[in-house]
Amino acid sequence: MNLYDVIHTRRDVRGQFTGAPIAPETLDRVLAAAHAAPSVGLSQPWDFIIVRDPLVRQAFHAHVQSERDVFAATLAEDPEAAARFARIKIDGILESTLSIAVTYDPSRGGPAVLGRHAIADAGLYSVCLAIQNLWLAATAEKLGVGWVSFYREDFLSDLLGIPAGVRPVAWLCLGPVTHLEQTPDLERHGWRTRRPLHLARHENRWTPASSTD
Repeated sequence: MNLYDVIHTRRDVRGQFTGAPIAPETLDRVLAAAHAAPSVGLSQPWDFIIVRDPLVRQAFHAHVQSERDVFAATLAEDPEAAARFARIKIDGILESTLSIAVTYDPSRGGPAVLGRHAIADAGLYSVCLAIQNLWLAATAEKLGVGWVSFYREDFLSDLLGIPAGVRPVAWLCLGPVTHLEQTPDLERHGWRTRRPLHLARHENRWTPASSTD
């Protein structure tokens, strides 16, 4: 696939993982792509924790399900939203081949990180670029990626032994899939619809959307 095909094919995968193995050289290519991401001050503030242990994954899955219940409770006064959410699968932790936890170390490249003095979050943005590289590389390798966001950072830090001061940014499920959906899950389930590009595009300065949009 060319780059634009990969970008538009990429999906946040939940229910299509097969659990089939990933060739070591394929995983190496995906991680090398992530590690090639640009970073503020060439700090490369990311680390990648490969999680294969089924007990660790089961413990994280149980935590994620409890956080799902917490969110579901916030929809109690909106039965339609609650019904939509009940149909949405939020993770592929147990079904995927493995998981990758991506972390951010703000001390990497310090104490003076070139380019970060005015934008404290520039290092965090760098980690997100590494995640995007990983995601696109995995898609090019015909693998699926699912970013799990229903968790508390302190729980994940304790579970994986992440040092104090290092922040867990993402838990990514990774593995071969039966297929990638043409329409993103949240759109298929009616949770939200895509915002058209013309509403996000501005020239020279911020311009409010017109009432006809």
